[in-house]
Amino acid sequence: MDLQILPLAVTMMAGPQIVAAVILVTAPRPVRVSLAFLLGVAVATAAGVTITRGIFALLGQVVAPGSPSDPGSAGTVVQLVLVALLVFAAVKTYVRRETAEPPKWLGSLMEAGAWKAFTVGLLVILVMPSDIVVMLTVGASLEQHGVGVAAALPFIGLTVLIAALPLLVYLLAGERGRRAMPRVREWLTSHSWMVTIATCLLFIVLILT
Repeated sequence: MDLQILPLAVTMMAGPQIVAAVILVTAPRPVRVSLAFLLGVAVATAAGVTITRGIFALLGQVVAPGSPSDPGSAGTVVQLVLVALLVFAAVKTYVRRETAEPPKWLGSLMEAGAWKAFTVGLLVILVMPSDIVVMLTVGASLEQHGVGVAAALPFIGLTVLIAALPLLVYLLAGERGRRAMPRVREWLTSHSWMVTIATCLLFIVLILT
C-alpha cells in the first residue's frame, strides 16, 4: 500500500461519520452499539475497497491512473476536478452556515440498538460521496501497483481505529471522559458546518500532497 494512501483513512471518518461514533458512546448501551458500528465500518470499508479494486481490474488500461507527474494523466485530471468540487462544497457550506442543520438520522442514534448501529456503520461508508471517492482512489492504487486487497489492510485497519477513537476515550479516560462526551456530541451536532468545511479542506490537502 502506497503510504500516501494511508492518510485518506482520516477523511473516511471525517464529518457525520465521526459524529455518529461520538453519539453512540452517549447512547444507553454505548459499548455494545459502538462495537456494532465499528463492525459495520470494517465490513463496509473492506467491501468498498474490494469492489473498487475489482472495477479498476476489469477496466484495465482504459481508465489507467497514469503517472502522478504527468499533468495530462487521468489520475491528475480526476484530482483537479475533485479539488474544484471540494472547494465549491466548502464555500457553499460556509455561505449556508446560518441555516445548516445536522442530518436528522444522527438524532435517532441515541436510541439505536446494535443492528441499527451496524447498519449505520455500513451506510456512513458506502453512501458517503467522500468515502466512495477515497475507496475509488485506494482501488486505483491497488490496481496501479498490481497488488491484491490484502495490501489495503493497513488502510482498513486505520479507518476502523479512527472510528473507534470515541469508544477508546470513553473506555480509557474514565469518568471525566464519559462526562465530556455529551458536550463533544452537542458541539459537533451544532457545528456540523464547520466539520464539513474541515473535511473538505483536509481532503484537498491530502489530494494535493
